[in-house]
Amino acid sequence: MRAPVRVRPRATLALAAAAAISVVAFGWPLLVSPDAAIAQGTSAPWTFALLLPLVLAVVLAEIAEGGLDAKAVAMLGVLSALGAAIRPLGAGTAGIETVFFLLVLGGRVFGPGFGFVLGNTTLFASALLTGGVGPWLPYQMLGAAWVALGAGLLPAVRGRAELVLLAGYSAVAALVYGMLLNLSFWPFALSAGSTSLSFQPGAPVVDNLVRVVAFSLATSLGWDVGRAVTTTVLVLVTGPVLLRTLRRAARRAVFADPVFADPGLSPAAAPPPPPARPAPPA
Repeated sequence: MRAPVRVRPRATLALAAAAAISVVAFGWPLLVSPDAAIAQGTSAPWTFALLLPLVLAVVLAEIAEGGLDAKAVAMLGVLSALGAAIRPLGAGTAGIETVFFLLVLGGRVFGPGFGFVLGNTTLFASALLTGGVGPWLPYQMLGAAWVALGAGLLPAVRGRAELVLLAGYSAVAALVYGMLLNLSFWPFALSAGSTSLSFQPGAPVVDNLVRVVAFSLATSLGWDVGRAVTTTVLVLVTGPVLLRTLRRAARRAVFADPVFADPGLSPAAAPPPPPARPAPPA
């Protein structure tokens, strides 16, 4: 099953670089040495908050160059606006998040490249709408982008099996998303080494991983489970209709048509018009 919006080789390299930087941005507490300056101060969130938008801009530019035509951009705008509008309905209360199901379904139908862009633009538009702009926003955008991209990489199945697959993925992705966001601020939530849940600079990776898991269980498990349940239920309820609707839109838009996918295509390279039908005899 080919994605309507394809990822070109340069965009694939940009995504690979973004994945490597994502590991550093989220996982630095597990990797940093105890004498590193970043482990001793509180500059890490601001450092990555400034770095991640630059990384995202490069990746989005690579995906958009030749990969998103005017029709794909229009669909991206519609889905991003819809996601930004419905996200405040949950507002994260008790973990009820009403936007991730749309990211999963959009990434599933239009492919991983489109999903990566959709996750970023939806969370960014939502933050502007609700005033949720802060150093946490780049982490939220990046996490949502990987959730939508992952949906586009799932195996090609259809029918009931596809819904079960998407529901299971939604539950796991929602829990991992919560864990990653916790990891981004956990080192500064508690004084280093003050409790059994605190970040311990230079401790073995397994030890700090156990600490952050315990921190997540103690502080955000209810929200993470609520997000997972909400997303799973919404995927199961709306999936049959939205998947058909989005796929119908993708077929009618013909995103993969080379005439529309390459704005620089010359008229001479366009396919010839069909032959004219002969006039009926008088």
